[in-house]
Amino acid sequence: MVMNEKLLLGRSIETGSWVHRLDARAKLTGMIVYVAIILLSRSWLALALLAVFSLTVMASTRIPLKYFIKAAKPLRYLMLFIFIVQMLSVKEGAVWFSAGSFSLHEEGLRLGAFSVIRMVFLITFTALLTFTTTPGKLNQGLEGILSPFRRLGLSPDRITLMISIALRFIPTILDEAQIIMKAQASRGADLQELSLKEKAKMLVSLLVPVISSAFRRAQDLVYSMEARGFRMDARRSRYHRPKWGGADTAFIAMFVVLGIAIVIL
Repeated sequence: MVMNEKLLLGRSIETGSWVHRLDARAKLTGMIVYVAIILLSRSWLALALLAVFSLTVMASTRIPLKYFIKAAKPLRYLMLFIFIVQMLSVKEGAVWFSAGSFSLHEEGLRLGAFSVIRMVFLITFTALLTFTTTPGKLNQGLEGILSPFRRLGLSPDRITLMISIALRFIPTILDEAQIIMKAQASRGADLQELSLKEKAKMLVSLLVPVISSAFRRAQDLVYSMEARGFRMDARRSRYHRPKWGGADTAFIAMFVVLGIAIVIL
């Protein structure tokens, strides 16, 4: 299994598991239900049940757990910020620590821990969607789910095209930024040896060439699509058509049963 260790967003990891073979529409629907389940989880017992379910499904994909953990790693500072805000803003329950006007309450610590755990579940488990689904199948699934909204004037084709281009542009833009950083390092601007303030200035200086390169690539893509006669709302045929099976229904039923159990708890 060869992949970029630092970039996991939008990367599929093929292992041939039963989750990989599911219809993308089933996985998208399951993730939507999963988000609702996270919001309904309001007790430690519910979170424990959610953890058992999530780890079981992730293990069944045969994808190493470290990749799911790496998917949440970029947001670790946001999680820490949310925990601190909850801990300091909620003044309910027993006082655990007090120093003058500063105090830590039991409810603040509980809500902070709940918020962080929920975010970890949300990021790590929903990463399963991109790990087990290629961008092409993911776009087909999203288009299938959004197709009933055509009557309301919504264009699923436009939405899926934007998502597919965005997913493909992310690694390209990051590679471009890495090339620029290596070019600056070859001129003596080593990012690891700079102070925090100088690092911030250096990263700001990256924005102009990276954004300029992104616009140039986007313009080249538009010219390429126009040269090939691409039209946005034209009728299209598909070589691979998604097929809904019993495993897809069972996959969604698992989430529904989990949601009912969480509500009861």
